[in-house]
Amino acid sequence: MNDVGDQAVQTEKLADTMLKQTFALLSRHNILPNAVQEQMLTSHVRAMAHRSVTGEPLPEVDASLFEEISQDSMTLAREVVAQFGNLPEEEAWLLSVHFEVAKDNL
Repeated sequence: MNDVGDQAVQTEKLADTMLKQTFALLSRHNILPNAVQEQMLTSHVRAMAHRSVTGEPLPEVDASLFEEISQDSMTLAREVVAQFGNLPEEEAWLLSVHFEVAKDNL
């Protein structure tokens, strides 16, 4: 298999693993995304897996945009990002938005 094919397989496996872990984490914290939020979160975690496997960087992200995200959502997002092992802090900032929005479903 070529490198691109290998990366695609590795990305898919990583994404599947991380999605299971992410949704389990949210469930443990009683955060239940609705169908649209789940679809968006799934897309984001798959993109994170792609960046983890390929090393593709995120565009520059302004930290000030995330000042109103709760510490709880940020902590959960950092936990997910840490599981990847090689993604920058900015990934947690972006991921935390999904968690913050889903918390409002209760």
